[in-house]
Amino acid sequence: MDFDFSVVQDALPSLMAGTWVTIKITFWGLFGGVLLGAITGVIRAYIPSLFCAETIRRNPVAGILGPLLSLIAQLYVLVVRGTPIVVQVMFIYFALPLLMDLRVDGMSAAIATLIINSGAYIAEIVRGALQSVPKGLFEAGQSMGLSFHRILLKIIWPVAFRRMIPALGNQCIISLKDSSLFIVIGVAELTRQGQEIMAANFRAVEIWGAVAVIYLILNGLIALALKIMEHRMRNV
Repeated sequence: MDFDFSVVQDALPSLMAGTWVTIKITFWGLFGGVLLGAITGVIRAYIPSLFCAETIRRNPVAGILGPLLSLIAQLYVLVVRGTPIVVQVMFIYFALPLLMDLRVDGMSAAIATLIINSGAYIAEIVRGALQSVPKGLFEAGQSMGLSFHRILLKIIWPVAFRRMIPALGNQCIISLKDSSLFIVIGVAELTRQGQEIMAANFRAVEIWGAVAVIYLILNGLIALALKIMEHRMRNV
């Protein structure tokens, strides 16, 4: 069978439309996932140690709230990492409207699922990076009289972020590829567009070859951007 480039050329507008949807899902999913993961990672890394017996004696409410937040964060990470992303998106798209009497469109369900899913993995990346920073830096900040959030932002986070970059890059690539699974709820992303085009012209080699190349380009751009960032952070 000959490879017909005209098939790819004819399909390119639809594939580009699907690519744009994939980019939007991935961007907003990772944007929300980074925020959620950073908060959860900080809770997982520091909340248990902050709420010691002395803190509980001084502030009983904080003594209850701290362990509760830590437990919620642990359960969140456990549940999300323990279930497939396809099950998660099906639950949000089909089950959640029944439970809450709320209509969820496919795009919103896809973005929400990616936020929740990537957030759990990013939380563990953040937790690991924060805990890898020597405790002496935190203690030095405390001895200077700095508040917890200033120690975290000014001292701990810059060091930890450098160590997160490779793992965050890997998670970005995984999330981009995971967006193809949202075909199960009919979101018109790249894989869905490829499937519909192939069903119409039966040119599987050309269409899926083009889809694969587009994914490779997108992942290559992510890897290049993160490599540049890592290089610049190393030289700071």
